Amino acid sequence: MDNWFEITQVQATLPRLAEEFDGYRLVHISDLHTGTWLNQARLDEAVSLVNQQRPNMIAITGDFVSHRPDHSRAYLADSLKSLQSGDGTVAVLGNHDHWVNPSIVRQTLQAAGIIELNNRVRTIERGNAKLHLAGIDDAMEEMDRIGEVIRRLPAQGAAILLAHEPDFAEVSVRSGRFDLQLSGHTHGGQIILPLIGPPYLPRMGRKYPSGLYQKNGMLIYTNRGLGTTALRLRWNAPAEITVITLRSPKIDSCVK
Repeated sequence: MDNWFEITQVQATLPRLAEEFDGYRLVHISDLHTGTWLNQARLDEAVSLVNQQRPNMIAITGDFVSHRPDHSRAYLADSLKSLQSGDGTVAVLGNHDHWVNPSIVRQTLQAAGIIELNNRVRTIERGNAKLHLAGIDDAMEEMDRIGEVIRRLPAQGAAILLAHEPDFAEVSVRSGRFDLQLSGHTHGGQIILPLIGPPYLPRMGRKYPSGLYQKNGMLIYTNRGLGTTALRLRWNAPAEITVITLRSPKIDSCVK
């Protein structure tokens, strides 16, 4: 652990991942909730730690704000602008972003050079090989358009879905098209009591609250997030930066 943030290393074998993408490093963060516990100094520290992982791609799965975004808008854009990766940063919005002001959040992401996957697909190429990053708008607010996303998704190549709420996996897995879903929303419970577990998990975050899961051939990773809501406290659920190293089944058949 580095001060506030725990860096989690994950190896994930994706069934359709081409050999050209074996070893691809995807850094996943979520739930910044700026304007509360995650002030500018802590956000800058998190950004520095992300950059130290030397990612090929950065994925952020929503909830950038908690309260009025003008409280944190300037430093949020400035800090996120410093993110460094070979193929850029992609993101989706979360329920809090919609509750506060999605237009301002989107403007902030644009100012930071972040690509919002608002029911869209971004394709990365290595020669003839392709890796698809797809994203849905917030499912809890019924803004997701998974049918549109699947129609836009090419038939060939591994596909990763960004969805703020992890329990959306119950929907996304039905298509059989996604190899991995990245989510946040739960904060890993934020407070984990011995023998009891988390006293509270939010709606659409109770089946896959934290870490790596597998369902019908699709991997799901739920990141614990960087910030907090309600209580400005974490207990046994530290803020998390996840480094996911993608593996091709032709090279490494293990999921760790």
